[in-house]
Amino acid sequence: RSRRRDRADVTDLRVAPCSHTAAKLAVERWHYSRTMPVGKLARFGIWERDEFVGVVLFGRGAAPTLGSAYGLTQTQCCELVRVALRRHDTPVSCIVAAALSQLGATNPGMRLVVSFADTAQGHVGTIYQAGNWVYLGAVDHQWYKVHGRMVHPKSLHSTYGKGGQSLPWLRNNVDRGAERVSMPPKHRYVMPLDRAMRRQVTKLAQPYPQSADQVSMGDVQPTGRKGQVRSLRSAPLAEASA
Repeated sequence: RSRRRDRADVTDLRVAPCSHTAAKLAVERWHYSRTMPVGKLARFGIWERDEFVGVVLFGRGAAPTLGSAYGLTQTQCCELVRVALRRHDTPVSCIVAAALSQLGATNPGMRLVVSFADTAQGHVGTIYQAGNWVYLGAVDHQWYKVHGRMVHPKSLHSTYGKGGQSLPWLRNNVDRGAERVSMPPKHRYVMPLDRAMRRQVTKLAQPYPQSADQVSMGDVQPTGRKGQVRSLRSAPLAEASA
C-alpha cells in the first residue's frame, strides 16, 4: 500500500467517546477475550470514513495499586484494558495514539498509562513497540479457580469485596476447594504522559521482547532507550463517564 494511502487512512480516522452498548458490542465481537472489563471505564469509539470499526478502552486496572510503583495515585494512572477492532485500514499504533490524545482531553491529570501483552495468547506487544511505549519487563500474575471456573481477581473483588482476593476467605465463605492459579507472565508496557514521568520510567526501560517471527527474520526492535518515548499531553480517570 502506498504512503499516500496510509496518510489518507489516518485523515479519515475519527476517535470519540462512545456508549457502553457500542463498546460491549465491539469487545464481544472483536476482542479475543469476548468479555467487557469491570469497573469504571473511559470508552473511545473508532470510526473510519464514518464506519464504526471498534473501541479502545481505558480503566483502573485489575489492582488499585497499579500506579503505586511509580508514586502515582489511582487518578494519575490507568490501564489500556481493551483494543477491540474489526477489519480496518489505519495502523493500530495510530489508533491507540489517537485514543491516548482523547484520554488526555477528557481526563486532565493522568500521568501514565499501563498496558499488558498476554504471552498466553502469543502476544509480545507489537502495537506498543510500534507506538514507542516503554517496556518494563514481564510480570507474573495469578487468577483464582472458584467452583471449577477460572476467575480474575478483580471480578472476585467486585462480587465479594476485599475478601474476594483472600484465598482463606474464599475457602471459608465461597468454595472450600478454591485455588490460586499462576498464569503465564504478561509483558508490561507504559506510556508516560508528561516529561517528568517520561524521565522517571525511561530509567527503568528494558529491551523490547521479540516474537519468534521477529527473531527468525532478524528484526531487531528498538530498546526503549532514553529519548525514544513519545510525549502525549494527557492527565485522572476520575471523571470518565461510566
